[in-house]
Amino acid sequence: MAHHSTSHVASSQKALMLEMKSLQEEPVEGFKITLVDEADLYNWEVAIFGPPNTLYEGGYFKARIKFPIDYPYSPPAFRFLTKMWHPNIYENGDVCISILHPPVDDPQSGELPSERWNPTQNVRTILLSVISLLNEPNTFSPANVDASVMYRKWRDSKGKDREYSEIIRKQVMATKAEAERDGVKVPTTLAEYCVRTRAPATDEGSDLFYDDYCDDEDLEDDNDEDCCYDEDDSGNEES
Repeated sequence: MAHHSTSHVASSQKALMLEMKSLQEEPVEGFKITLVDEADLYNWEVAIFGPPNTLYEGGYFKARIKFPIDYPYSPPAFRFLTKMWHPNIYENGDVCISILHPPVDDPQSGELPSERWNPTQNVRTILLSVISLLNEPNTFSPANVDASVMYRKWRDSKGKDREYSEIIRKQVMATKAEAERDGVKVPTTLAEYCVRTRAPATDEGSDLFYDDYCDDEDLEDDNDEDCCYDEDDSGNEES
């Protein structure tokens, strides 16, 4: 049993180290990732920058990713530390999203096994899924029913019912103080958000990564609409 557990630890640590290396070699936009403790590969702190042209523009949202010993065969847990008002985020900050659910056959969930976690997923796909979920909530199986009802009113009124958007705006404003405390400059324009910066290979900066939210072609074409979610269109289609 002990040998089995040791094998899992060695395998998961190798997988996580490879993911870090991959994220360093292929920088991604919109995220900043650090280890909570340099000696612990299983707990990552994530800062998410709100994408331009969305309700979350200018926001600085913190979260934690906790990996299990048998990663990548079991999914990690993703919890926001920043207070979030969202249909698919529980009051304690836990994110309810198919990609983080174990790949078991559960007909009552309404999810297909193919929509759930599998070992080919990784931190990059998780982060992209979370940023997509922020802008296009799944209102079929909400974790926060009140937020889901409010979001539907905002969406169906095409933004005229502002209760939902005002709460998000206040939460975004509240994150600015924390960004200042952390010495972080939050991108507020498409150009800033999509800057492709290679993480320096020094101890001080080697743990910074950014997410692939934009393509180089988008910047070259100056086509803002194709790169980031548009506030008016977010969530018009149910996922």
